[in-house]
Amino acid sequence: MKILTGNDLKSGAVVWWDGKGWSIHITDAVDAGENAENIIAAEDAARRVNAAYAIEAEQTEDGPRPAHIKDRVRALGPTIRPDLAVPAADKMGWDWVI
Repeated sequence: MKILTGNDLKSGAVVWWDGKGWSIHITDAVDAGENAENIIAAEDAARRVNAAYAIEAEQTEDGPRPAHIKDRVRALGPTIRPDLAVPAADKMGWDWVI
């Protein structure tokens, strides 16, 4: 599975491609598949997202799980304050950062 991530151009928030636009919740991310580069090019041109890129992920019961730890941290937010994560990782029961 290939999902897209980047940063919202206005707020700087980490965002995930949901098939129609960008969401701050990784649970909304969809498989971009072979269209990943075309979606990135169109979204960059529309200036809705900054530094978008495709990552490998696996689908789980709770939504996509990024393959690389860097993107897991981006998905959940601060590792030292799970209560500040989006959504709060401790409330979701997610323990897959590491």
